[in-house]
Formats: sequence, C-alpha cells, structure tokens
Amino acid sequence: MSQTLVVDNGAHAIKVGFATDSYPKVIPNCITKVKSERRRPFIGDQMEECKDYSQMFYLIPFQKGYLINYDLERQIWDYIFKTKLKVDYSDTTLIITEPTLNFKPIQENLTEILYEEYGFASLLRTSGPHLAAHKYSETNKTSLATLVVDTGFSFTHIVPFIKNKRITESIRRIDVGGKALTNHLKDIISYRQLNVLDETYVVNQMKEDCCYVSNQFWKDLEISRTRKNSIVRDYILPDYTIIKRGYVRNPEDKSPITDHQVIRMNNERFQVPELLFYPSDVDIDQIGISHTIGHSIDSIREEVRPHLYENILVIGGNACFKGIKERIYTDIRSMAPHLYDVNVCIPENPITYIWESGKCLAQNSDLMSRLCITKKEYEEQGLNFCIEKFDI
Repeated sequence: MSQTLVVDNGAHAIKVGFATDSYPKVIPNCITKVKSERRRPFIGDQMEECKDYSQMFYLIPFQKGYLINYDLERQIWDYIFKTKLKVDYSDTTLIITEPTLNFKPIQENLTEILYEEYGFASLLRTSGPHLAAHKYSETNKTSLATLVVDTGFSFTHIVPFIKNKRITESIRRIDVGGKALTNHLKDIISYRQLNVLDETYVVNQMKEDCCYVSNQFWKDLEISRTRKNSIVRDYILPDYTIIKRGYVRNPEDKSPITDHQVIRMNNERFQVPELLFYPSDVDIDQIGISHTIGHSIDSIREEVRPHLYENILVIGGNACFKGIKERIYTDIRSMAPHLYDVNVCIPENPITYIWESGKCLAQNSDLMSRLCITKKEYEEQGLNFCIEKFDI
C-alpha cells in the first residue's frame, strides 16, 4: 500500500511527516557550523547535539525565499528522507510546497530532482497558501472566498482565493519576514548594548521569547520611557555550561544579576515586529501587512470583497507574535466599509498549519488522483506537462 509524504519545504524549517502521522517533524532547513566544533557540520536538527551555539554559522539553500542551492538542499533531504523517515521512494506519493509565484527554472529543477534522483512514485507540487485555503474552506463550509496571509522567514504573501481558485493578479508580496526582523534586532542590540551580529541563533530565540505586536504603538513608546516601565524585560543569555537556552527573567524578581550576561529588552520588544506593518522603517519601499491586505481586496470585484474581509487566514512563523491577530483586525476594521464584517483567523499552530492542510488533502483520494502526476506520466508526457498541470 502506497503512503503519502507531506513536506512543507520552508526557507527556515521543513515541516515533514507521513499523512498517517499526528504531528510533523519540524527540522531546520540549513546546515550549521559552530566555532567549538569546526570540523563537524550539523545537518538540520543535528544542531541539537551541539553543546555551544555561540557564533553559529548558517548555510541555507534558500536566498530571498527561493531555492537556489540544490546541493545543500539534497544533503538536508537525504538526511530527512533516508535517516529520519526511511522513505521508500518507489512506493511514496510526495506533496511538497514551494513559494507562491515560484520561478519556472526552479520549478523545473525541483521536478527533475524529485522524479529522477529520488524516484518518487507520484508528485504534487503546490504552494502553502493553496493548501491552507483548501483546508480552511473544507473546515468552514460556508466560505466562498479566503484571503491567506502567509508571513514566513523570507517574505509575506497575501493570496486571495475564490472557490479555491487563486486570483493571481491580486497576489501581493512584502519583502519582510522573520529573517529581516531578526537582523533588525541584531542591529539594534549591537548598537545599543552588546555586539551580537554573529549570534543569529540566540537573537532569533530572543525575538521569539520577547517580542510582541503592539496595538497601541505610541502609548507603549511613552510607557517604555517612563520610570514605571511595565514593558522592559531582562533576557538572560545562555552560557552553554549551566544555561543551554536563554530566557526572559521574571519581572517580579528584583534580585541583582551577578553571574549571567543580560540584555535589556525595552522598546525593541514591539518596535521590531512593527516592521511587518511599516517596512519603510528600514528603507523597504513597501506598505505593510494591513494596508496590503486592503490593497489586494480592493483589486477584486466588489461582490466578493465582503467574503474576503470575513475570511482572513494568517499563517507562518510571524503569526506566532502575541497581539498580531488583534492588530490586523483593528487595522482592517478601520479600513473596511462599515457594513462589512471583518474576521481574522490564526490557527492553533500557524507554523504547522500548511503541513496539516497537506495531510487533510492526502486523505481525499479522489482529489489526490486528479492533482498528482505519477512518475510514469512524467516519463511519458515530459517536464512541460508537469509545469502546466501544477501551475504555481
């Protein structure tokens, strides 16, 4: 009996697992090297075996959100498929995601590698928002249209769907994602407190632990300047002997810190995620998430707009920021016509939602048989047949 493998091939992490699994494995999509163990590269989640993450150096197959280094990606896939999952390619259907509006040469290379080098029995290449919109519409049977906001590592895509059909001319992209936020936080801390330009791994954890999206930006800015500052937090840095991972110190703990390095996070906590809403703060000449959602919906015929305002689905790593749902809702509510209902939905786990959507699709055997292309069809019909049918 053939099995289905679902791979959400993100630039930051690969969410992977068989359609029969309850949860996916989340594996960093990179090869890392560290100063303390120069000779050994760590592939994917092998970095958990590393004792000291300081000055960790990343080799990433993706650049600006697109897969360009196939040699690196092969090493990561080999590790996942052969070592972690022990995949029998000849008896496996693969559902794999790629970026929205991916370049044709990348699509061609990806298809060739998966059929010819790995030899998967059957393949479905699709985009994350496609899968997410399918699951959302299946869950909410009444939704005619869905607007998917996919805000990940490299960039943010706003993708509208009407009856599960993507409206290509209304897709919008913002060149801000989790990577830009981490780099911005590195710059701020290095300028104000401590040089952390080589500490991407630690600063990324700091961003995830400390930062939030403000719903009252100017008020929070005022609070952060006062003596009774309720926003400031001390972040205890790891020393890799006693503390393996940094953490936010309890604000109630007033005892002096003598034996650990500390970074004080004040207005950085909400100023860094604010880039998602105002990319121009770091000279990116684009509008933010909320205005782009409005721009995308306004480009669609009027009778469908109420359905899109009512079904805004936000997924991706940046959707984990506390306060982002309320901020998007507040912004969109102020822009939308007052007669329209506005609803913003963030799944329980926005990072694995695309994988879960792929799993949901894999259970629909009739739809899968229509969407997938077998290795035999690929050999008979050729590469162009696959490119046209997958139509990303």
